[in-house]
Amino acid sequence: MSDFDPANFAALEPKQFAKLVKTTPDAQIATIMKGDNRAPILNQIFERMPSLFRAEKAGSTQTVIHWNISGRADGGIDTYEVVIDNGTCVVNAPPERDPKLALTLGPVEFLKIVSGGGNPVMMFMTGKLKAKGDLALASNIANLFDIPKG
Repeated sequence: MSDFDPANFAALEPKQFAKLVKTTPDAQIATIMKGDNRAPILNQIFERMPSLFRAEKAGSTQTVIHWNISGRADGGIDTYEVVIDNGTCVVNAPPERDPKLALTLGPVEFLKIVSGGGNPVMMFMTGKLKAKGDLALASNIANLFDIPKG
């Protein structure tokens, strides 16, 4: 991600971002996600989620998902809330509701999942992804979004 410029992130197509994540070493991603670019990167990803939402796959799903992304430079966690309700997807930061599902993971794992380059089931099995709440929903999240492949 050394070629990554947060000022130009909004101009990157999802497939370009997915390729960038796939071709960047994990250690380099981790370093970037501890720095000043963390918030702009996370904010842009979550701002895009509603446009990548597949309402036809969600049907009448009504749920609240909290994404807890660890690994901040100060040791803290960034939490974003995704609300799916009657074919719509809204993102809130900070969270406003109690979640039906809370996912906790590091920034490298998060970027790999949202860019289509990570296997959430394997991450869960190896403890890199923690899920609390509706595990059936957790296994279906990828189907609710048009996740790019790099």
